[in-house]
Amino acid sequence: MGSHSGLSPVVGTDPPDQHLEFEKPQELKEMERLPLANEDKTMSTNLKYLSLGILVFQTTSLVLTMRYSRTLKEEGPRYLSSTAVVVAELLKIMACILLVYKDSKCSLRALNRVLHDEILNKPMETLKLAIPSGIYTLQNNLLYVALSNLDAATYQVTYQLKILTTALFSVSMLSKKLGVYQWLSLVILMTGVAFVQWPSDSQLDSKELSAGSQFVGLMAVLTACFSSGFAGVYFEKILKETKQSVWIRNIQLGFFGGIFGLMGVYIYDGELVSKNGFFQGYNQLTWIVVVLQALGGLVIAAVIKYADNILKGFATSLSIILSTLISYFWLQDFVPTSVFFLGAILVITATFLYGYDPKPAGNPTKA
Repeated sequence: MGSHSGLSPVVGTDPPDQHLEFEKPQELKEMERLPLANEDKTMSTNLKYLSLGILVFQTTSLVLTMRYSRTLKEEGPRYLSSTAVVVAELLKIMACILLVYKDSKCSLRALNRVLHDEILNKPMETLKLAIPSGIYTLQNNLLYVALSNLDAATYQVTYQLKILTTALFSVSMLSKKLGVYQWLSLVILMTGVAFVQWPSDSQLDSKELSAGSQFVGLMAVLTACFSSGFAGVYFEKILKETKQSVWIRNIQLGFFGGIFGLMGVYIYDGELVSKNGFFQGYNQLTWIVVVLQALGGLVIAAVIKYADNILKGFATSLSIILSTLISYFWLQDFVPTSVFFLGAILVITATFLYGYDPKPAGNPTKA
């Protein structure tokens, strides 16, 4: 991506007569490289902010449309979240195949060779993805359960506990060392989430009606946080151990995700599917939710590639603020309290603090 311009000065591209000239001074060589380096830096910065902008849009719109689609009163059966998870995995596979096709210089033969060599000829490497894929499939189903029972703002803030679970799994599985700022941020994060979950007077008044569903939603989010933390670190471990592209890895994830998802459809919604069909209750809004969910994995892959933790934290914080505002003004299913605001500010602070790295040398440690 934009790397061809950076490769042009390499030996072998100059006309033959230029090799007869005297060796250029080192300073002149460095000056010639500067415009190309600046061009690559600008391109990298643009991709970084573009990927983060898309992440804010994808995270916020997915949460809000998913919540709206699960609470919308319509005639006929509601769409099955289990089938939506499967369709999202299929769309993700198709998108990744297109990206690999593009990387293969838009050659079908090259695409076929890459898929054959990297997936079919490496069955053990492919099988490694079955574990995180199964967990991600469970997580995706849990998010539908959570957003059927929690308002978008509460869900968004509580779901940031995945920072804590990811950090703990990183320490135990990747032997990473966390700095003082990171440990402090995890304490602030837990405090913030506790404040967000603190029942308000209005919630206590309607306790009989909502306590059960609130608890179900909270349990779904907490389970999703643990599954997200484990699967994310496991996936990172696999990516570091092999040289396969992120898109190939996502095809492998999507393949197993589709299989596990279909098993979930058969076990939990088999009767409903046989009665009303696989795509029962699907409408325009459902397809938007499915596309946004499929886009999620790809956007996160791009963010991992181009952005850093601080900018990712900024995107997450912006998404929380937008979700809270839209949940209050548009969905009207959420009334913020001062305790909620305090909790949200603590979570946003923790997100930034976790990404803050005062000395670049101390990031990953030896396994």
